[in-house]
Amino acid sequence: MQLIAITPPTSKLFINVAVQLYQKDANWIRPLDKDINDIFDDKKNKAFRFGSLQRWVLQDNSGKLLGRIAAFVNSKYKNKGDEMPVGGMGFFECTNNQDAANLLLDTAKKWLQDKGMQAMDGPINFGERDKWWGLVTSGFQEPLYCMNYNPPYYRILLENYGFKVFYNQVCFGMQPKSTLSEKIWQRHAEFAANPVFSSAYVKKNNFKKFAADFAHVYNAAWAGHGGQKEISTEQVLLMFKKMKPVMDEKILWFIYENNTAIGLFVNLPDINQWFKHLDGQFGFIQKLKFLFIKASRPNKKFVGLVFGIVPQWQGKGADAYLIGEACKGYIHTKKSPYIDFEMQWIGDFNPKMLNVAGSLGNVAESRRLSTYRYLFDREKAFKPHPVLI
Repeated sequence: MQLIAITPPTSKLFINVAVQLYQKDANWIRPLDKDINDIFDDKKNKAFRFGSLQRWVLQDNSGKLLGRIAAFVNSKYKNKGDEMPVGGMGFFECTNNQDAANLLLDTAKKWLQDKGMQAMDGPINFGERDKWWGLVTSGFQEPLYCMNYNPPYYRILLENYGFKVFYNQVCFGMQPKSTLSEKIWQRHAEFAANPVFSSAYVKKNNFKKFAADFAHVYNAAWAGHGGQKEISTEQVLLMFKKMKPVMDEKILWFIYENNTAIGLFVNLPDINQWFKHLDGQFGFIQKLKFLFIKASRPNKKFVGLVFGIVPQWQGKGADAYLIGEACKGYIHTKKSPYIDFEMQWIGDFNPKMLNVAGSLGNVAESRRLSTYRYLFDREKAFKPHPVLI
C-alpha cells in the first residue's frame, strides 16, 4: 500500500476515493465537488486563520484507491471540559480493510502528534459543526446536504483502532402532515387566545427585520452555551441571502410577544433531493439543470436547521405555539408539498434541546451520528463530553 500526500494538483484523487467506494450504494448522494474542495481552500475556508491541515490518499500497488483521510489542527476547536489540545481527523473513507484503516489513522495521528496534539476527534470538519460532522452509526439512509454518509463497517474500523464515542448526534424525523398531539394544540390555544402573541413567516422582501429577529432569539437561547458565540444581524442577513435561491419562506417561522421575537423555527427544503441529480458537479450546465429540476419536481422533504425559544419562555408552551402556528399556517395545508421532515443533529450532551425536539409531537429518531475521540496516551482515562446543564 502507498500513501500519497494530497496537494492542489492531486485533489481530484481525494474526490475519486468516495466516488469509487460508493458508486454502487443507492443511498449515497455524491456531494458537490465544490463543497468538498472549498474546505481545503485557504482562500475560502476561514478556519485556516486558526489552523492547518494535511490530506492523504491510500492506494494499493496496482494504483487502486483504498481510502483517504484529512488531519487538522484548529486553535478555535474546543469542547467543554477539555484540558488538553485536541486535533481532528475527517473526510475518512476506506475499504473494509482494517490494515488500510490503521495506516490512514496512524498517519493522521503522527501528523497531529507532531503538531503538539494529545488526542484526535473524528470524523469532524475543518470548520463549522453543522457540516461533515460525525460517523453514521444508525439510520443508513440518504444523507442531508453537507452531512457525512458511510457504511456500517466504518464503526468497526474506528473502534478496533481504539476510538471511543465522545458524544452521539441525534437526528429526529416525522411525517409533517401527521396530527399533532392534543397537548400541543391545547398549549397552542392558550397562547393564541392572548393578543400579545403573534406569528409570522419570513418574507424575502424584508430580510433585514427577520435577520434582526433571528439574531435576537439566537443570542438569547444559545450564545454562551457550549462555546457558541453571539451572532450579528449582518451575519444572519448574509446567511439569508445565501439561502434565498432555495428558501421556501413559509417554512421559516417566528413567534412574538408584543412584536419582540421570542422563538424561531428555521427550515429549508432538503437540497440534496435536487443535488443528487447533478453527480457532484455545479457548472453552468448543472446550474441550468438544477433550476429545471427545482421548478419541475416539488421537493417533498424539508430539514429543520434551527428551533429555539428565548430562556424566559422555555417550558411554558411557547414551543407548542410556534409549531402549531407553522403547521396551521402552512405545513398542514394542501399547498404544502412536504411529506417528510428531519431535524439536524442535537448532541446527546444537551438534554434540554433533546426534550424540546421530543415535544414537537410524533417524532422518532431518524439517524444517529457519533463523534469519536482517540487519546494518544493509551493509559489516560477516557471521558465523554460532559452534559450541559
